[in-house]
Amino acid sequence: MASRQDFGSWLNGGPPAHGSQPGVEGAAEPQRAPLGRRVVALIIDWAVASGITWLVFQGQPLAQLGVFALVTVVLVATLGTTIGHRLTGLRVRRINSPTPYVGVVPALIRTALLCLVIPAVVWDAQGRGLHDIAARTTIVRA
Repeated sequence: MASRQDFGSWLNGGPPAHGSQPGVEGAAEPQRAPLGRRVVALIIDWAVASGITWLVFQGQPLAQLGVFALVTVVLVATLGTTIGHRLTGLRVRRINSPTPYVGVVPALIRTALLCLVIPAVVWDAQGRGLHDIAARTTIVRA
């Protein structure tokens, strides 16, 4: 008999239970990233943005948020990882997608909501922030 977990959930945007992904036979779901690593990665990314802002814009706070957003969008869209993610062994992946690339639109959605802060600190049962749920992404161990 099928249960609710067999069909996934529209709220979490995740794949069906048992680690399978539609269209990918026998694919196991990657291990989700622990909160501690994600926080350390965010601190590293913010420090990189601070350094760039200090060098280029003499430390203007609004410029720092812009630099953080630009670096995050470009790196997540193209490489699937930011500098902080790379150093902590994490990767951003699209839910239910066999390709390793996140893409520009999900990276923009994810980053815009991350910069608003509140969506990033509200999680679902699997530990995904609202910014990841909206972008249909998740952070996993690389």
